[in-house]
Amino acid sequence: MSDATPNAAFAPRVFSGIQPSGGLTLGNYLGAMKRFVDMQEDGGYQTIYCMVDLHAITVWQDPAKLTRATRELCAGFIAAGIDPEKSILFNQSQVPEHAQLAWIFNCVARMGWMKRMTQFKDKAGKNAENASLGLFGYPALMAADILVYHATHVPVGEDQKQHLELTRDIAAKFNHDFGVDFFPLTEPVIEGAATRVMSLRDGSKKMSKSDPSDMSRINMTDDADAIASKIRKARTDPEPLPSEAKGLEDRPEARNLVNIYAALADQSVDQVMSEFGGQPFSAFKPALADLAVAKLSPISSEMARLMEDPAQIDAILHRGSERAREIAAPVLRQTYDIVGMVR
Repeated sequence: MSDATPNAAFAPRVFSGIQPSGGLTLGNYLGAMKRFVDMQEDGGYQTIYCMVDLHAITVWQDPAKLTRATRELCAGFIAAGIDPEKSILFNQSQVPEHAQLAWIFNCVARMGWMKRMTQFKDKAGKNAENASLGLFGYPALMAADILVYHATHVPVGEDQKQHLELTRDIAAKFNHDFGVDFFPLTEPVIEGAATRVMSLRDGSKKMSKSDPSDMSRINMTDDADAIASKIRKARTDPEPLPSEAKGLEDRPEARNLVNIYAALADQSVDQVMSEFGGQPFSAFKPALADLAVAKLSPISSEMARLMEDPAQIDAILHRGSERAREIAAPVLRQTYDIVGMVR
């Protein structure tokens, strides 16, 4: 990083997290986990990945299901290629500095900023008065998740970009208010062919575990037969595939399947079009099904194996939290010193 960049004084460090709310899908894998592995293997960053269980409880969670979902998410990270020795892998609640820094940021962030967060409006809906205070304020916790590690980069989907902008606003205001250059202005990393994977039944909607139809998504626990069946039955249109990416603009289902193929194959959309352009879906879908099975079924098998030994998963998370606190605790202490808290 050159001295001209705003974060030049900070070591390149990546942070990102996923809520352990159960039901990992292909969208989680392509939109997040696969990108996390790529950044781990890049070698240019220290990589820190987290199961954000404090975020999960902004809406009520069954305790036993939350425990299982946290372990399953950890298994998913590892099965996808996250190495707990190369990356720091932990669950958020084991590192109390996240919540402690979040309170500082609650006092830095402005109410007007929070009210503009579109995700709160989407999740709270018309019943906003009955939503939890945590659901309203969790962008400040998200900022603390990132900045307690002085993370310089965060791989995010488009739907989280607004929260990262808030993180930058909080960092800038803290630095300005106290006359310091302490928190970096974290940069979003939004890239890849399928950073937003859509439903297999409706290309205008994001793939989601909450969709009533299991055929709308590929679950990371699906076996090879289920994966292939869902791809074969995915909604398409009657036209053959175009020869270039521009031809997908008004064809959401076709675009979604092509994006999935490109992301799984580590190709650009143009490369996929050069191979399959002009072909019908009856030729493309079997190729996509074979590719998806080859890439995903080993992950689901490894997740199942890991889940048979929850004590091993817990030990990995505990060790990860110790490593995370080695970074987070000094940042929090320095923050308290800057604010003027006597310790």
